[in-house]
Amino acid sequence: MRLEEDFGARLKAYEGRPAVVAGVGKDPVNAPMIRHWCEAMGDSNPAYTSPDAIAPPTMLQVWTMGGLSGHAGHTQAYDELLALLDEAGCTSVVATDCEQEYLRPLRPGDEVTYDAVIESVSHRKRTKLGTGYFVTTRMDVRVDGEPVGTHRFRILKYAPAGRPARTEPVSTRSEAGRPRPVINRDNAGFWEGVARHRLLIQRCGDCGTARFPWLPGCNACGSPEWDTFEASGAGTVYSYVVLHHPPFPAFDPPYAVGLIELAEGVRIVSNVTGVPYDKVRIGMPVRLAFERYDEELELPVFRAVDGRGVEP
Repeated sequence: MRLEEDFGARLKAYEGRPAVVAGVGKDPVNAPMIRHWCEAMGDSNPAYTSPDAIAPPTMLQVWTMGGLSGHAGHTQAYDELLALLDEAGCTSVVATDCEQEYLRPLRPGDEVTYDAVIESVSHRKRTKLGTGYFVTTRMDVRVDGEPVGTHRFRILKYAPAGRPARTEPVSTRSEAGRPRPVINRDNAGFWEGVARHRLLIQRCGDCGTARFPWLPGCNACGSPEWDTFEASGAGTVYSYVVLHHPPFPAFDPPYAVGLIELAEGVRIVSNVTGVPYDKVRIGMPVRLAFERYDEELELPVFRAVDGRGVEP
């Protein structure tokens, strides 16, 4: 208990410290992004398309997001906080909720700046996903120095269920292995099958439609009833990509990731093995295998049947 209290105090010390200082939006508020947003949301409000259009207020976060290249402006304090949680075993993250306050509309051409602060770090919490800590940041958004809105964003940094969070950091060098899958009540049966070297596919209890990945309800008829059956393991490469970048300690690029069409008619994303990455081809026959990455983790992969690619 004392260790947990001490660790919690270390986390609490980051409250009030800056997370981003003098951040600048990568793009000004612009009509194309507003159009894409409205089309995606099905929002046809003329206020967003008229000659004096404004941006939908709920787009506030859009103008501050870093995109695939991420943010370069996080402070050392923010990075230290996340690293501390990682070292304590809370290596998984999920966004839980956000709160926004709008002070004035944003219009195309507005250049957004922002600052963010680590507003709070919760005490240790036990959730269905796992044990961890809620971290809330508050972002103050401005245009020409004038406040236009506030965005609070809360994440849960947690150790997946079955791997409890530690109350003191340890070196992560030995843990720089393959990322662990997130196991929850909707997909636990699939991972139990993998542990027994069985690839289980869901089947709707009403209409009989096979589905993958696992879902709590049928995407064809909506029924919550289902059972499972075991895949034969036969499949073909429906599509694939070769990963060269970014580098990651657990992987050795380049390597092929395939969208595999199973004989049962569903598709699964997995590594293609047993053949050089540049020999993978669409239509290539593959067979299910199970590859162990460390003492805890074994994953389904697909091995080329004849050990070589087949030219289309």
